[in-house]
Amino acid sequence: MRVLIVASYNKHRFAPFITEQADALRRAGCEVEFFGVEGKGIAGYLKALPSLRKKIQDYGPDVVHAHYGLSGLLANMQRKVPVVTTYHGSDINVKRVLPFSKLCMILSRFNIFVSQKTLDIAGPKSRFCLLPCGVDITELQMIDKSEARASLGFEQDRRYVLFAGAFDNAVKNSPLAKEAVSLLPGVELLELNGFSRDQVTLLMCAADALLLTSFSEGSPQVVKEAMACGCPIVSVDVGDVADTVGGLPYSYITTRDSRDIAKHIHLAFGSHSKTPGRDRIIALGMDNVSVAKQLIYIYSSIV
Repeated sequence: MRVLIVASYNKHRFAPFITEQADALRRAGCEVEFFGVEGKGIAGYLKALPSLRKKIQDYGPDVVHAHYGLSGLLANMQRKVPVVTTYHGSDINVKRVLPFSKLCMILSRFNIFVSQKTLDIAGPKSRFCLLPCGVDITELQMIDKSEARASLGFEQDRRYVLFAGAFDNAVKNSPLAKEAVSLLPGVELLELNGFSRDQVTLLMCAADALLLTSFSEGSPQVVKEAMACGCPIVSVDVGDVADTVGGLPYSYITTRDSRDIAKHIHLAFGSHSKTPGRDRIIALGMDNVSVAKQLIYIYSSIV
């Protein structure tokens, strides 16, 4: 199976969850190549159409897998190769983008939604499934808190809360996170920005909790990655987080009240060992090995 992945390359890199999914497909026996889109808005994406057509002609894929609605719309501007499109959240939750995603749904041979909430908003009638992106399961995720803190130069007896994104990303709503953590004396809020993949894993192993306060999400990878590291989760009810972490020890869904968030962060501090989040990820089929198997089944069904 030859797969061409089409996704944004505006940051001169593909999103890690896309490249990791591609690696899992390769390990499962697929040939995978990428086409990066450098442009913004529908006009910016459509400018890439001649280059995409040439890439398809040269590579000869069996299927094109596009990530996000605008990439899917671009991929469907050619009708030679069937297109599978995955919608990740912002392409459904942002009202000005949703009409383009709906057009993409009509044109795509198959549509994948990463959370039930985005699926409900999109309302497809046929040729779709619910399939969150998976996460890699690695040995580094098993490192204990003290060793991770030593590697990062953190204090062993300090409380650290890892914010689920960059502070300047407006969608992530860092002001609410900062307000909640300010109610907890001696607790440091860490910005998740500018780290390598291994460093992110160490941060998740070192932190006392991961905090997510976003206004909107699809199926946030950061939550699944933290679960795989055994890190407690404190999150507002957004995307599929409640379905993913519900009932997990020392992980909580909160309101958007800063005092309620602070209370649940304090409860998460009661965990003295890794949570069973890793086992939950595997049980839910949210590891990349399981997701790759499902993707190959989808590809095979439409080729």
